[in-house]
Amino acid sequence: MKKLIFIGWMLASFSVVSLSQENEEFELANFVESLFNSQSEDLNYEDLYEQLLLHYENPLDINSASFTELQGLFILTQEQILHLRAHITDFGPLLSIYELAYIEGFDMLTIEKLIPFVRIDPLAIGKDDRPLLQRITSPGRQYIIYRFERILEEKRGFSDPQNLGDTRYLGNPNKHYLRYRSTHRGDYSLGFTFEKDPGETFQWSPKKHQYGVDYLSAHLMLENKGKWHRFIIGDYQLQLGQGLLLGAGFGVGKGAATTTSAERVHYGIRPYTSVIEGGFLRGAAATYKWKDHWYFTGFLSHSRQDASLRADEETFESFFSSIQLTGFHRTPNEISNRKQITETVYGFNLHHQPDDLKQWGIIAFINRFSTDLRRPDLPHNRFEFQGSENINASMYGNYSWRKFRFFGELGISKSGGMGALGGFTTTLAPRLDFAMLWRNYARDFHALRGNAFAEGSRNINEQGVYWGFQYTLNNKFFVNAYFDSFRFPWLRFRVDRPSKGNDYLVRFNYLPSRKIHMYVQYRKRVKEENTNLEDLERTIVLPGIREQWLAQLDFSTNSKLSFKSRLQASQFTIDKVRTTGIALMQDVIYQQKKITISGRLAIFDTEGAQNRQYAYERDVLFAFSIPAYGGRGIRNYLLLQYKWSRNIDFWARFAQTTFFDRNQIGTGLETIEGNQRTDIKFQVRYRL
Repeated sequence: MKKLIFIGWMLASFSVVSLSQENEEFELANFVESLFNSQSEDLNYEDLYEQLLLHYENPLDINSASFTELQGLFILTQEQILHLRAHITDFGPLLSIYELAYIEGFDMLTIEKLIPFVRIDPLAIGKDDRPLLQRITSPGRQYIIYRFERILEEKRGFSDPQNLGDTRYLGNPNKHYLRYRSTHRGDYSLGFTFEKDPGETFQWSPKKHQYGVDYLSAHLMLENKGKWHRFIIGDYQLQLGQGLLLGAGFGVGKGAATTTSAERVHYGIRPYTSVIEGGFLRGAAATYKWKDHWYFTGFLSHSRQDASLRADEETFESFFSSIQLTGFHRTPNEISNRKQITETVYGFNLHHQPDDLKQWGIIAFINRFSTDLRRPDLPHNRFEFQGSENINASMYGNYSWRKFRFFGELGISKSGGMGALGGFTTTLAPRLDFAMLWRNYARDFHALRGNAFAEGSRNINEQGVYWGFQYTLNNKFFVNAYFDSFRFPWLRFRVDRPSKGNDYLVRFNYLPSRKIHMYVQYRKRVKEENTNLEDLERTIVLPGIREQWLAQLDFSTNSKLSFKSRLQASQFTIDKVRTTGIALMQDVIYQQKKITISGRLAIFDTEGAQNRQYAYERDVLFAFSIPAYGGRGIRNYLLLQYKWSRNIDFWARFAQTTFFDRNQIGTGLETIEGNQRTDIKFQVRYRL
């Protein structure tokens, strides 16, 4: 089957090259995928995706955009931004976006990437002084989205019980999503989100903190009201410094953006609009600006979290071992764990930014739980956070000197454990960009809300150095690469001794014209993990070696057709045992004035969890999908978008996976009898 996949991909690739023509349409999905193409897990990137989508739908005025806003696009280097700002200072505002071609450091490839996210506003529209309600209800600033999802096959959790005492889901298999948002950059943001997951019920029970749907999120944010730079009430996030203590979902991590994503952007307060039912703050926060360059942010959050409470055998006091972030409340057991503890977070951030070349600040805050957190008494948990209160403080800074941009953050937790990261980005030559990042997170450093650069999922028990490169030969060819070396000084989950590893990626990009984009990529990661040796009847730690190959060809035609052919493969080796995986994907996209139809046919053949193939799929607006292709089978989807009128858009999505190596999908209550899983999704957006 693997030979069939390879031959099919080659035929698909060569058959479509001859059709290449020009396509002026910009695809945000393709741009987002270029940032996330090295994904190895289905992680939540909804926050970053939405941030880019807001820039796309409400482009930045390039003449007045701040350094931070331009940096947050992950397109421009520090030197390009500084050259742009200097050009505007010396020669006045840009009159055309293509004037960028005359600025040092800008080429047509960079300009083409930038065009969808920026605008030129020669009229420089002034401040809107109308009452807030009139601004919120202005035409074009509001929209409502409703989404319906369902898996057509019956899961065991929705079937009739076979025996007395069998657990089943209490709700129906439908998923509902409702979202309202009204926003205007630099002025305000108002929104709410409702979601009911499959298996959950509609209830009105204030005592159980449920008001109809299972999940409800809302916020109101005001900006630039006199000295008040930003104020928010409701659900929000904080992206401060390098994210060591407080990091929202605005970091790309290790991917194809090997240099521009090393430094985190200090966004400050941001609304939370995702449906991930954890990790956000709920309460109020405000940033006050004085003396032009000083910003003081105070924040308070009080939220309920899911946890399984237990009683101490001696004192009978309640405690919990972890916060549950699945957000599912479908069975009596899951419902009993719903909102069982409260977490209070309060603190401040003092930020000083005299200009684009430098900034620094300090952060201090307290996490307090209503009940003690006690980890299981296992060796790898010896230095983990225990108790009901944690205190964090840090100082951070950024400084530009000539062609170097330095950044870093140093933090400490109540335990005395320290965490630090620092690095720089630079342009070593006109065509060579470089980034370096060093980090050291102590085994007893407890940053419960940190999201800084790391190999692991948390900022604890890790040391490492990252090097990123981008070399641009010309407008048609450039190379991205990184090398990351890391070690874990203490034990980790399923790793019974201190361990180490490294990870590197090389990607060759070739763009012969605006209609054809192609690249090949190789990634190798070596990471030590527990291995069971049957002949010795014991577990030892050995390096697991995962290699990944990826080739992709994108092209479009004048007839509104565009194609994408993708071949990806991997192999995993540990203790001389090797497993492999491979997947072929062929996408077709047809665009007309009011309708867009896209589809994919994917064939996959993989061995073991380490060789699952992850690939971004097009989805309805505000849904971001990177499913896993595991086992042997075929997956296909069809996505239809129809613009009914200026104010109404419809989406419909059908996706089906057929497995050749099993007659049962999933486990437990998620089990589907048979070898097919079919997902349907409908969405409508109404612009008010």
